[in-house]
Amino acid sequence: MNQRPRVVYSPAKIAAQVARMGRAISKDYAGRTLDVVILLENGFIFGADLVRRLSGPAVCHFVRVERHNVQIGGYDRTEIFFSQAPDLKGRHVLIVDTVLHSGVTMDFLIKRLLETRPRSLRIAVLLDKPHDRHVDLQPDYFGLSAASNYMVGYGLPGKRNLYRGLPYIGSFDRGPSASRRAARPARRKSKGKR
Repeated sequence: MNQRPRVVYSPAKIAAQVARMGRAISKDYAGRTLDVVILLENGFIFGADLVRRLSGPAVCHFVRVERHNVQIGGYDRTEIFFSQAPDLKGRHVLIVDTVLHSGVTMDFLIKRLLETRPRSLRIAVLLDKPHDRHVDLQPDYFGLSAASNYMVGYGLPGKRNLYRGLPYIGSFDRGPSASRRAARPARRKSKGKR
C-alpha cells in the first residue's frame, strides 16, 4: 500500500488561490483574447482550473517538455526539447505551469515562444520556489510561495508517476515545507507590447 503524503496545501486553499489568480488575470486582459500555453504534464490540472476562472475568451495550447541526458565532449548534460510551439504572432500569451523551480525549462520555452513574436508574454504558476532559481526569472502571477522540498499532487507526480490525481498538494517531508502566506500576483516587465 502506498504511503499518503501529508497535506501541505488543501483543496480549499488551492481553489482560493486559483480563483484569485483568475480574477487578476481577467482584469489585466479585459477585452482581449488570451492564448494560454499549458505545460504538460505537470500543468494540466492547474491549467484546466485556471482557464475556467478566466472571464474573457481564451485559446488553449499544450506544449510537452522532454529532457534527455546526453554526453557531449565527455561531459554529461541535460538537453530540453519541446513539442511544436504554436504560432502566437501578435497574440497575448500566458504560459501556465503548476510550479516554477529553477526556471531553466521555462526560460528556454520563453525564448522559443518569443521567436513567434507574440504581442505580450507572461507567466502564471501556482507554486513559486524562488530559492531553487538558477536563472533571473520571476512569474507574473503566482498563488503560493513554497520551500524547496519535493511536493506531489494536483498534477505533480511522485515515484512511478503516482499522486498526480490528488486534490491537494502534499509532501513526504516531515518538517515545515512551505510558506503559508498567500502570495499576491508577482510582476515582472511584460515581454512585448500589452
